[in-house]
Amino acid sequence: MEVDEQAEEHADDTTDPGVPVSVPPQLPIGRIPVEDVFPTVDCGRRPAKSVVGETFTVWATVFREGHDAVNASVALHDPDGGVTHVPMTCVEPGLNLWSAEISADREGLWSYSVEGWSDPYGTWHHDAVIKVEAGVDTELMLEEGARVLQRALDEVERTPEQARVLHDAIWGLREVQRPPLIRLGAGISPAVEEELARRPLRDMVSPSPAQSWLVERKLALTGAWYEMFPRSEGAYRDPDTGVWRSGTLRTAMDRLPAIADMGFDVVYLTPIHPIGRTNRKGPNNTLNAGPLDPGSPYAIGSADGGHDAIHPDLGTFEDFDAFVARAKELGMEVCLDIALQCSPDHPWVTSHPEWFTTRADGSIAYAENPPKKYQDIYPVNFDNDPAGIYAEVRRVIQVWIDHGVTLFRVDNPHTKPVEFWQWLIQDVATERPDIIWLAEAFTKPAMMHTLGKIGFQQSYTYYAWRNQKWELEEYVSELAGDAAAYMRPSFWPTTHDILTPYMQYGGPTAWKLRAAVAATIVPTYGIYTGYELVEHVARPGAEEQIDNEKYEFKDRRWMDYEPGGHKEGQSLHGYLKRLNEIRRDHPALHWLRNITFHHVDDENVMCYSKAVKTGEGREDVVIVVANLDPHATRETWVHLDLPALGLEWHEGFVAHDLITGDSWHWGAHNFVRLGKDTEPVHIIELRRF
Repeated sequence: MEVDEQAEEHADDTTDPGVPVSVPPQLPIGRIPVEDVFPTVDCGRRPAKSVVGETFTVWATVFREGHDAVNASVALHDPDGGVTHVPMTCVEPGLNLWSAEISADREGLWSYSVEGWSDPYGTWHHDAVIKVEAGVDTELMLEEGARVLQRALDEVERTPEQARVLHDAIWGLREVQRPPLIRLGAGISPAVEEELARRPLRDMVSPSPAQSWLVERKLALTGAWYEMFPRSEGAYRDPDTGVWRSGTLRTAMDRLPAIADMGFDVVYLTPIHPIGRTNRKGPNNTLNAGPLDPGSPYAIGSADGGHDAIHPDLGTFEDFDAFVARAKELGMEVCLDIALQCSPDHPWVTSHPEWFTTRADGSIAYAENPPKKYQDIYPVNFDNDPAGIYAEVRRVIQVWIDHGVTLFRVDNPHTKPVEFWQWLIQDVATERPDIIWLAEAFTKPAMMHTLGKIGFQQSYTYYAWRNQKWELEEYVSELAGDAAAYMRPSFWPTTHDILTPYMQYGGPTAWKLRAAVAATIVPTYGIYTGYELVEHVARPGAEEQIDNEKYEFKDRRWMDYEPGGHKEGQSLHGYLKRLNEIRRDHPALHWLRNITFHHVDDENVMCYSKAVKTGEGREDVVIVVANLDPHATRETWVHLDLPALGLEWHEGFVAHDLITGDSWHWGAHNFVRLGKDTEPVHIIELRRF
């Protein structure tokens, strides 16, 4: 009976419902099966991400039928069409699990695939050793080895020097006057094995589907950010009248050398646009704003313009250009806050009322997050004329890019459609792939992860609320694990909207240790201006600063904390500067996925390390020990996983504290004392004896 006749017969057979009528179509599995390639993002629908020079591990299950040797490689396809092969290692033979570390040397859209292949040399090597040593088929096995090596010469391109290794092995295998084991030794010598590991003979090569891989500039992963309200820098309150004079972009520019001196890479500006007057908020988010209250810069838009304009009090685009140029001169880039919302006075409200939500009484809905109310803000409704809104926002973004902005911090992106952000970020990247987007999304994990997958280079995190050791270890392990293929965390101890009880009551010790942990446990961290001064008093009933800068001016009188000032020595300026110096000097702190946690007896003391190879066989290793209890000095034992530090279990090393300059001899078990009457954190450079 023909096959199609069988199928027809089964199709009519109603007595056996268990027999399938047809087989669903499936992708070819390949002659050498390659399964479970990782990392893949959303089953390959979205690219995995890294930055230039970032190393990560590719995993796959590779196997074959029978007993012949199987092998695997990662094929790297660069943006110019070139292909490089990286050998994989079978790390779990019982599970057929293979891995390799890969990295990219330049930006662009790459791809990688895992290639499984039959290994003729490996098969012969395994069989020949057994048979020749047993005296079975000796001449046959030696000749087959010579022929495999001849194929490797004929089919794989090599230099004359590389080829000589195989020529010599072939001659040795066929030198019949010598003993069989000596001839075998010529074919399995370390030189031959090394040459064929580098340039193997590969049969039945079976590639997995290509995994898209986006490689971005290093600042997308590693950087130190400093947030500021430009209007407060240079602001002045008349002691007689109590009237404030706003700071300007020019006076804010005067603060840039101090920020650069602390070692920050990015200056992040809260919105600098005109502010509406309708329902303007007063001090501490009150509803009774006076005529001289500046309002919230997040209530964007007035008769002076909208998102594409600068508040007249701050200056002009010429002043903004000067600010950006000065920051660049000092080695920093400028980030601008993008808050896609409007005051009732925004030009869009008049020109495009359909872009907002109209309630049953005819009023436009203001923003709410019950019980919170934001009467001074109208949310944009992206489902009303999405094409028009998309085009206008894209135009606005280009205005700021044209004036030198290279990073955008996006306010509450989780309250706008994800498809909008995907379109906007990808559209900008077609001309400016260097632009970096930071998502301010303190929300549920599914949304935070998806924003990373569709294009945001970085994301705020729950760091401010993760204060216990177990919480931090669990959270950072998650961020440095599978999520690291698409989501890059940014750790902020405080922001202009966040001041946790830990920071309110922990004193300077808490502020030092939270900055130190943020700066060393992940590659990107940031502080909000005033962090240097330990501004820790909260507004009653809220986890945010009293006299919140979002609603009023602040004159921090920086000169009082400078040498000669009456508050000299009370600033954390020097401490933050030292943290950023350590970050720049130690490549191990530039990466996310290289973290190892170590056991500490005290549940309040955490220890982790980061290590990276720096070239010429050298390795940079940094060990951090932090007392997370800001209220007490603690003594405990730290137990180090020495092999994770590149050492044998019996070895010791010099532990050099990069904060204090002290050094000790350490080994696997070490006593530490950290807390209020000493430093709360050791940041240790491992130095070999």
